[in-house]
Amino acid sequence: MVLMTIFRSENVPSADNQQERPQGINPWYISGFVDGEGTFHVSFARRTDLPKKWAIIPEFHVSQDFARSSVLEEIKTSFDCGQIKQNHRGKSNDSTYVFVVRNRQDLINKIIPFFDRYPMRSSKQKDFLVFAQIVALMENGYHRSEKGFREITWKAFQMNGGGKYRKRKMAEILEESSETICQNVQD
Repeated sequence: MVLMTIFRSENVPSADNQQERPQGINPWYISGFVDGEGTFHVSFARRTDLPKKWAIIPEFHVSQDFARSSVLEEIKTSFDCGQIKQNHRGKSNDSTYVFVVRNRQDLINKIIPFFDRYPMRSSKQKDFLVFAQIVALMENGYHRSEKGFREITWKAFQMNGGGKYRKRKMAEILEESSETICQNVQD
């Protein structure tokens, strides 16, 4: 229950707490399924309207082939949030679908407390713990400061194989963020 205190949840952890325990599907099944088919990810999107020119987007994903995507519907129904969409729209040879939760309040109130209570067994649990820290820092507005933006970026690049599958390098994001701050100071 360590992460529950990060978010100062008023909910008392219990098997009867519906926000914490999805109904209709065994919670340990969801945890195991996500351990194999899910990810906790923090992406970065270029946004010229933001002071740092980058949006930090925490995301929870679970993917499955279309033929077996009914389990995604069950998980979505259980969490009562998120959306299901094609994983790679436009790629005709990809038949996977993905359940995605990006809404920070849903992450804070539903996803993070659930995986705090029903932890995964693989190294994905470490990624989850970092993910939960990032979401907590963002909820407190830490990402708006230069120090916070850098720290969150660094943490995000430590997740999921150390960022080796990312399209953009950490230096690109941090350099553009720093250049923007320098330009704003000079203007």
